Amino acid sequence: MSMHETAPTTMVPTESALPDVLPAGNLSASGRPTGPLRDDLYRRHDLRNAANVVGVWVQSLGVIIVALWLHHPVAWLVAFVLMGRAFALFAILGHEAAHRLLFTNRRANDLVGSWLVGYPAFVPLDAYRRGHMAHHKEEFGPNEPDMGLYAGYPITKASWHRKLRRDAFGNSGWKNLRGLLLALGKPTSRGIAGRIAAWQILLFVGFTLAGYPLAYPLLWLAPWMTGWRLINRLRAVAEHGGAQHSSDRRLTTHHIRQSWPARFWMVPFNTGWHLAHHVDIGVPFQNLPRLHRELEAAGWVTPELEYPNYRAFWKQASSRVI
Repeated sequence: MSMHETAPTTMVPTESALPDVLPAGNLSASGRPTGPLRDDLYRRHDLRNAANVVGVWVQSLGVIIVALWLHHPVAWLVAFVLMGRAFALFAILGHEAAHRLLFTNRRANDLVGSWLVGYPAFVPLDAYRRGHMAHHKEEFGPNEPDMGLYAGYPITKASWHRKLRRDAFGNSGWKNLRGLLLALGKPTSRGIAGRIAAWQILLFVGFTLAGYPLAYPLLWLAPWMTGWRLINRLRAVAEHGGAQHSSDRRLTTHHIRQSWPARFWMVPFNTGWHLAHHVDIGVPFQNLPRLHRELEAAGWVTPELEYPNYRAFWKQASSRVI
């Protein structure tokens, strides 16, 4: 019986699931790759990532264009749902750019990451990078920017459902949008907020000139404020919910078995191999599954650490009984 079945009141692995087997082979004591393995895993994939950026735009605009062409309420509804997923695609490529892993050339990485990935999806790349690096520097430490997303799990089922409803109905999205609007009025943040606003105006004008002024609020802004916020919470909680401060990344980050539906909807671009990402943030997403396999082969990642699927994790995360 796994620790996830025997300890439903905690999200922290038991000591038996954390064998002290490192360093071993080409893995250091922290699990980071060394030597030739490191060189191989640190290799960036410029052409593939250029195709990924183009592909995200083709998918996103394609979904909307098909819905407008079909001109049917069901098509608009399907596009609305799929656009929540589209923002997950933008977010993960933006995350890769924040780590400067999208392109080998730093200037290209930041330009594409900001103007073609971040700003259209309401993400100020530089500000996000600063906060995200604080998250990686010391998960659950005093400067953890996302503590509100992770702390306190497991929670009650009622509390879990309230959080999901707030995301699904736009409450969380409005808080984020309001922050952007307020940033436009502050000299210190007006520049980057203005770039995000400029992209949104450009999209609105484009849809309007095409004869569909409602496409922007209903098929771009609304999915970002609702479906994407829901996806973001589900993913973020599955990554770190209820974990604890530690230098051992197995205590700060969960691992959940990856499936094609989950990778399509919620954890694209290998972001579901999040434990490997926290072991070494210099490994591009294309190489995270291989690093994870190396950690498994060394015996550092054990079967007891793995949740069989996201549903099992969320069930435990909402298992507190008062």
